[in-house]
Amino acid sequence: MYPIERQQKMIELLEDKGMMKLSALSKVLQVSMETVRRDVQTLVEQGAVTKFYGGIKLVKHDKAESLLATRLRENLSEKERIAQRCASFIEEGDSIFLDSGTTTFHIAKYIKHYKQLTVITNSLPIVLELINSELNVIIIGGKLRQSENSITAYEFLFNFERLNISKAFICTSGISVEKGLSDFNVEEVQTRRQIIHLAKKVFVAADHSKFEKDVTVQICDIKEIDYIVTDHILDAAYGKKYEKQGVQIITTV
Repeated sequence: MYPIERQQKMIELLEDKGMMKLSALSKVLQVSMETVRRDVQTLVEQGAVTKFYGGIKLVKHDKAESLLATRLRENLSEKERIAQRCASFIEEGDSIFLDSGTTTFHIAKYIKHYKQLTVITNSLPIVLELINSELNVIIIGGKLRQSENSITAYEFLFNFERLNISKAFICTSGISVEKGLSDFNVEEVQTRRQIIHLAKKVFVAADHSKFEKDVTVQICDIKEIDYIVTDHILDAAYGKKYEKQGVQIITTV
């Protein structure tokens, strides 16, 4: 079992039991205490769990507000400008994918006036934003992820190969030349990998804080994407590194 799979299993156990001793986790997962401690430390650094003497418990978030809702308020002006820049590449007749994420949510606000546009998404907030539009909206099927208001799709439940995607707008938690795109949740990563494989053009919507950062799970190699749309704060030297890999950097003004 890979570390990310063990960590995901730990979260599931804690969701069921509330808290667990490290010794119990070691027994259930059939790994050493040293391995358990390493995985726990990763989850602590991610803000997912908190430690107490001999055990861990989930970090409680206000149920009236999801993690996504909290992040929607962070760097709001930059995200809106990035979203507006992304929307400028969308044309009538396109079939696009809008990823679950805070920046891609804002893209939806700028495309509601289109008449002949198909939007494929795994984001419930995007679906609600577009519900009164004339757009053709397709929701991918799978498992509900409450903290992100998103759906993580499984290949055996949803036939990705039937989708024709002209442009995909992807979110990420980390970007580097060495490791490409990366994120924290393995299920979200699996969905993004499928979409990147299918899309004719891949746009990554990410503010400057995501650059030169690698997090838990790799989504794809940097050469698998076509454009990164980011804010004007990004250091020009960073931009040149990515352009050498064939990725076009598009910044807001």
